[in-house]
Amino acid sequence: MFSDNAAPHNDDTLGGRISFARESCGLSAEEAAERLGVLATSWSAWECDRDVPRANRLTMMAGVLGVSPSWLLTGFGHGPLEEKSEDGQAALREELRQASVDVEVLNRRLRTIASHLDARDDR
Repeated sequence: MFSDNAAPHNDDTLGGRISFARESCGLSAEEAAERLGVLATSWSAWECDRDVPRANRLTMMAGVLGVSPSWLLTGFGHGPLEEKSEDGQAALREELRQASVDVEVLNRRLRTIASHLDARDDR
């Protein structure tokens, strides 16, 4: 999903937007660099605003990150949403499922402790 905001994103540098978009995709810098076919040190330099990618790399980078080249350059255009993606929602659903399992385990433990206490009271 993308946003087409009238206002630029608060990451006000090219490197900040590259970093934000990469993190929104759930990629490490190394994974993103590999997908783009560049060295991880090059990617890192772009994210830290020590260097800028060439125009052709910037266009390919936008494709890898799922944003528009204009958003990377200016902050205007199709950028990543700050809301959770479908993958983020799936992760939250898994956390909820695991929390439910944990609650059931604790409930069983509480019932066991309560039954031991009841048994002692009956003596």
